Amino acid sequence: MSGPPPIAIGDLLAETRAALAEAGVDNPRLDARLIVGAAAGATIEQMIARPETPVDADSAAFARALAERRADGAPIAYLLGVKEFWSLDFAVTAATLVPRPDSETLVEAALARCADWSRAWRVADLGTGSGCLLLAFLSERPHATGVGLDASIEALSVARANAHAHWFDARARFVCGSWTSALAGPFDLIFANPPYIPSDDIPLLAREVRDYEPYEALHGGADGLDHYRAILAELPRILAPGGAVVFEVGQGQALPVADLCELADLKVEAIRRDLGGISRCVVAAKSSA
Repeated sequence: MSGPPPIAIGDLLAETRAALAEAGVDNPRLDARLIVGAAAGATIEQMIARPETPVDADSAAFARALAERRADGAPIAYLLGVKEFWSLDFAVTAATLVPRPDSETLVEAALARCADWSRAWRVADLGTGSGCLLLAFLSERPHATGVGLDASIEALSVARANAHAHWFDARARFVCGSWTSALAGPFDLIFANPPYIPSDDIPLLAREVRDYEPYEALHGGADGLDHYRAILAELPRILAPGGAVVFEVGQGQALPVADLCELADLKVEAIRRDLGGISRCVVAAKSSA
């Protein structure tokens, strides 16, 4: 007995887009193209140019299964296993946060502060997750070296795989620990993107964040600032004289985090806005004396 006939890729795209739109998914057209392209092994350009291309039954079934999970709220990055950040592709799993364009603000701030392309900058990334911040920085500063720290063994496995995929094995290493506990320093630059969602706000998050991204990477305590306090208690110990920390912060948290930096004897140098105009990044430095 023969199996189901193939379906034209254009028809599968239309079917997937309609299902995602009915489920209320943002940008169903793009997500449908990503899902069908991944399932059928086709680029967006190929799907647009040749909508009559047949898709075999197994690939169509895989696309429909992915679409069903996306309709249930699963992030598209988790379904595809990859997310672009700083023009690099990063593997992601449910053990890591999905890299967001807002976080590129931290890379921009770090590069502006570490402007010397030839210097061997020493960098740490606290709560490295997929490793996207550290590896994006290393991609722009070829003599820099760095260490990514995370409390999750599963996340560190993803970060190591990303370092290997982008040929950074020799310049990046990853260790398990709680914030600065496993680090000796000194570091010229420290990235820190700690959990910063206040406890009462977590139920209000978008479903794809609240129900799918790791809770321990979101929860920041009653006011969202618990982890900043913990980091800043030890941060001056591992910062080199004149070194700086680049914090990611949530909406409305830039000034409170800046105050915490000042209390830790770090001078706030800049507060940077993301593409949405939200104050997303606090840069604070240790005295060079």
